[in-house]
Amino acid sequence: MNAPAPTGALRGIWPALLTPLTAQRAIDHACFGRHAAQLIATGCGGVTPFGTTGEGPSFSVDERRAAVEALVAGGVPAARILVSTSCAALPDTLALTRHALALGAHGCLMLPPFFLKGVPDEGIVDAYRWVIDGAADARLRLYLYHIPQVSGVGLSHGVIETLKRLYPQTIVGIKDSAGDRAHSLALADAFMPELAVYVGHEPDLPALARRGSPGAVSGLANFMPRVVNRLVAQPDQPRTAADLARVEQLIARLGAYSLVPALKAIMAITSGDPAWLNVRPPLVALTPAQQSALERELSDLRLDPRAD
Repeated sequence: MNAPAPTGALRGIWPALLTPLTAQRAIDHACFGRHAAQLIATGCGGVTPFGTTGEGPSFSVDERRAAVEALVAGGVPAARILVSTSCAALPDTLALTRHALALGAHGCLMLPPFFLKGVPDEGIVDAYRWVIDGAADARLRLYLYHIPQVSGVGLSHGVIETLKRLYPQTIVGIKDSAGDRAHSLALADAFMPELAVYVGHEPDLPALARRGSPGAVSGLANFMPRVVNRLVAQPDQPRTAADLARVEQLIARLGAYSLVPALKAIMAITSGDPAWLNVRPPLVALTPAQQSALERELSDLRLDPRAD
């Protein structure tokens, strides 16, 4: 295994929190807090609100600030929250970044500018500089978020190298959710151990753990945190093959559904709370027939957050 990740980079599993909503599609702060606290109680290092899995860009700045404050008020330590601050407008990203710093959050996860496409590397670097320089706070730990199949804008090695050179104490990690193992390993070869490289595609976790990746921000960890943690913490244990097979089967079966509504349906199934089905438009919740079909398709995987 390679040298340890940089000091200050997150370690362990930090679930990419699904966002519970009321029937009116407002954030359910009480459920949000309970869910985060339960995950930390299972041994997760922290939680990550308002990323892709959490429908982050579908919520306003005020909604996101209030929900993160509710997590802290509900007993989740701010230092165990990695806030996804990505917005289409840079002033909004800066406002959320400043808010996370004021609360004492562990750090911030930031997409490249994701509305305009075909922008040069210079423009991507400038967007990050706009936020980092605007925050002007030595406490800021920033994780670069690469998920081009969603954002439409990727992070090249040149962008990462430039940002790390300009902000060596601020840029601490890269979350690679492209789902391309070769790309993730190339990032690890190029930037670890100076930068921690994390993958969002859970089947790639053991391979990256063997290169020294210290953890993961994972959507599946919402309901199988212990399995995801073992894939990172114990990549060569006898149980790894079985855990990996379950994860791969789950992902394959989810392929027939819109991902976030399906993940929320699993939460509804495993928790017994149908409110988890609610999503913010433009996403559409699974129909009762789809939910029943998904439950049947996953029954043999024995998903149980209390045991997994």
